[in-house]
Order: sequence, then C-alpha cells, then structure tokens
Amino acid sequence: MSTENKSLKQIMSFRLEKLNKLREIGIDPFPHKFNPINDSYDIINNYEKFENQNVVIAGRVMTIRKMGKASFAHLMDNKGQIQLFIKEDIIGKEKYDVFKLLDIGDFLGIEGNVFKTKLGEISIRTKNLDILSKSIRPLPVVKEKDGEVFDAFSDKELRYRNRHLDLIVNPKSRDTFLKRTKIISNIRRTLDSNNFLEVETPVLQPIYGGANAKPFTTHHNSLNQKLYLRIADELYLKRLIIGGFDKVYEIAKNFRNEGMDRSHNPEFTMLEFYWAYADYRDCMILVETLIRNAASEIGTLQIKWGENNIDLSKDFEELTFYGSLKDATGYDVSNMNREELLNVCVEKNITLEDNLNSNQILDMLMSSLVEPKLINPTFITDYPKSISPLAKIKRGDHNNIVERFELFIGGFEVANSFSELNDPIDQKSRLEYQFRLKEEGDDEAHPIDEEFIKAMEVGMPPTGGVGIGIDRLVMLLTNNRWIRDVIFFPTMRSENNKK
Repeated sequence: MSTENKSLKQIMSFRLEKLNKLREIGIDPFPHKFNPINDSYDIINNYEKFENQNVVIAGRVMTIRKMGKASFAHLMDNKGQIQLFIKEDIIGKEKYDVFKLLDIGDFLGIEGNVFKTKLGEISIRTKNLDILSKSIRPLPVVKEKDGEVFDAFSDKELRYRNRHLDLIVNPKSRDTFLKRTKIISNIRRTLDSNNFLEVETPVLQPIYGGANAKPFTTHHNSLNQKLYLRIADELYLKRLIIGGFDKVYEIAKNFRNEGMDRSHNPEFTMLEFYWAYADYRDCMILVETLIRNAASEIGTLQIKWGENNIDLSKDFEELTFYGSLKDATGYDVSNMNREELLNVCVEKNITLEDNLNSNQILDMLMSSLVEPKLINPTFITDYPKSISPLAKIKRGDHNNIVERFELFIGGFEVANSFSELNDPIDQKSRLEYQFRLKEEGDDEAHPIDEEFIKAMEVGMPPTGGVGIGIDRLVMLLTNNRWIRDVIFFPTMRSENNKK
C-alpha cells in the first residue's frame, strides 16, 4: 500500500472512530432534516441589518481552529463562507464535546448572533450546533493534522472525474456553473418573451439527421430495431412547424460519435429554434439579441479572450463564405474543382486526410484559415449549396449559394442558421445527393429520411432556423478555454482503460 493510500486509510479510520463516538453519546450523525433560514452572503452584505441578531444557517465546515474552550471555524453554504465562533461557556459542554469530534467537510446547522471580531471579520457567535452529516472521506484541500496541507486539487483530470470536490474547493469552477445556469435561464426568458414555445423531441431516433455527424447506435430489444441517439433535433422541430406551431425551441442534449478536443464533447447541449414566416436575416437579429442578453445577465459584455478584447455591446460583423476564403487564400475558390482545392491546401500547408471530397476540403480551408481569426463576433453568410442540404437558395441569381449564416466568436462557431428549405422536391433531391456522398465514403453525410419528406409534402411555411452550442457559448462568456470546464460531468476515458 502506498504512503498516500495508507495515510488516507488512517484518516478515514480516525473519522469513523469519531462517528462512532457521536453515536455512543446519543448523536445521530445523519439526521433527516434541518431548516436554515439565513445564508452567508446575505449576512455579510447586510451586516447592519443582522448585527446582534439571531440567525440560523447550515453548510459545510471548511476550516477549524480548536483552541481549548473557545474555537473558530468557517462554514460554507450555497452563497459563500462565514466564520463561526464557538465557546464552551455559550453552547455548553455537551455541544462543545460534539464540536471537538468535527472534521473539515462535515455539515453543520448553526444558530447564533452576528457580530464582528476584533479583527473586523463578520462572524456568528454560536449558541447551538447540530451535526447534519459526518464526512468520512477528507476533502482534497484541508489542514487535517499537524499543519499538513493536502493536495491542492489543481489537476484537471481529477477535477473532471470528481466534480463534487471541484465545486467544493475551487470557487472559479463553482462560479462558472452558476453563470451557466443564469445564461440558460436568460435564453429561455428571451425566447419566451418573443412567444416561442419550448418543446421536447425524441432522443432515440430511427433515422438520424439535421447535421453532418456520426451517430451513436443502440438497439431496442422489444422492437428488434436499431436506433440512434440524436445528432440534432432539427427534423422533429420542423415537423412541429408543419403541424402549426409557428415558433418552437428546444434546449436539448445531442450526441455525436466524433473526436474530443477543447471545443468538442460527444454529449453536448444545443439550443435549436424554428420561426415560421421568418428567414435567416430575422434569425440573425434574434441571435445577436440572445447572446447580448445572456452576456448582460452575468455582466460580461466585455470579454478578455487571451490577448484579445471582445466587445459584445457592438454590432456583430458580417462576411461572406467565399469572400472570406478569397481574403485568406488569395484565390476565388467558388468554382474550383477538387484538384484545384487540393493545390490551395498544399500551398497553405494544410494537411488533409485521404479521399476527402470537395465539400470537405472547403470546410478544411475555412476551419484552418478563416475561423481561428474570427475573434470579434462575425456572421459568415452565403454558404455553398453543396454543404448546406437543408437551406434555401439565396434570392436572386445564386444557384449555388444558400441563405445561411454561422456565427463565430473567439475563433470558434457559436451558432448556425438557415432560411430553411421547404420545397419537398428540392429537399429530397439534396438528401439523395447526400446519400451518394455517404456511399462514396463520407460517413457524416445525411441519410434520407423519407418520413420527413412526407411531412414536408403536406406543406411547410417559410421558416428560419437556428442552432446555438450552449457549451461553447458558456465557454466564451465565462472565459473558459476547454469545453470540459463548463460541463458538469464531461465524457472521460474509463480509469481502467487508460492507454
């Protein structure tokens, strides 16, 4: 047994002894209920109101200084931390003996008067103390014994695998997830105030679609049928538009069987909304409003992103797909064949996988040369039809250009939008083209969803649609560079499968 594990075992054994002593003296270390009335934030920020007043608070013990018959501790609740002053003469010997059996990590219920110490720290003079939960396993940051400080828990992998501990000992992590909640709540309020209806669509789907991605597959035993975890909820939401709901949205989990990096997790949260009788220009205005409102909610209209300053209060910029590629390459690539595009990649030192088609090469040129430089909020518009199978042709003489935008902030995609294709004949033709690409080896191309085509044949009104990656938006607004830092429980390789 390692020294570290032996030490941990000894600590846990010592704590179990304390737990048993509590039971021996008639104390239940895991009671059913406690009723906290106050919180640390309110007390500290409204001291004049609470001075000398009785308060009732509950939380986890984060520090302990035992000093004979008068001791100090810090209690952390959902809103912050506050100091406790515990004196035997005030709480009585029986309760003070209970206090002596406490460890960092224990949950307490406290009643007492609010005051300031000689050093000016707002504290609670404890009158009553109830143990609410005995911590058997120590926290990663503690002064457990003889002044020894344990691991500071800065290792990212350990934090991701033990998010409960990360939230306890890392205030920045806790703040990130509180902001994530506020961002999502604000998005809901903005859409609700614009008369959008929140809906739910299937996670298990007989045919996947709505995006270019590899699905996760499963099998339903009773139906004896292969099913897919959804890669997008687009095709089901459009069915609701066809069914007569003019404005719908869903904040949902999507799943894509793809690689993992700083901005990709196989399970992620996506907002999609669809708006009957609107187009991508209407959606562009609403997306800008959504993001600005969410940023304002957490006070981050001005973002420090690496060495760059991003100002979300200013109007977002707009560039075209082929125009931005021309600026980046020096070539008009709009009419280039596959070989010509390959030559551009060679010239720009872009390494490609074998057997990529023209569409995939165009995507690589964008992701390599253009997207990383889009730091300030920028809409890229007018995408080629060949890589946008669900978007309408741009109005005017634009046979190969569609009404689509992608929004980039901080060098990565945040939103995607179409004037949605509602011609079922054109839609079927494009999905058949996607199917041919799949047969030629593009395993991210769309399959043909005949049921969706049938639904469109009933009639679908002009519609604007948007997808926004919630995790990426939270990354941006909380200044986190890794998607795992904004997902409570990111996908991780099994500890038994590390290679």
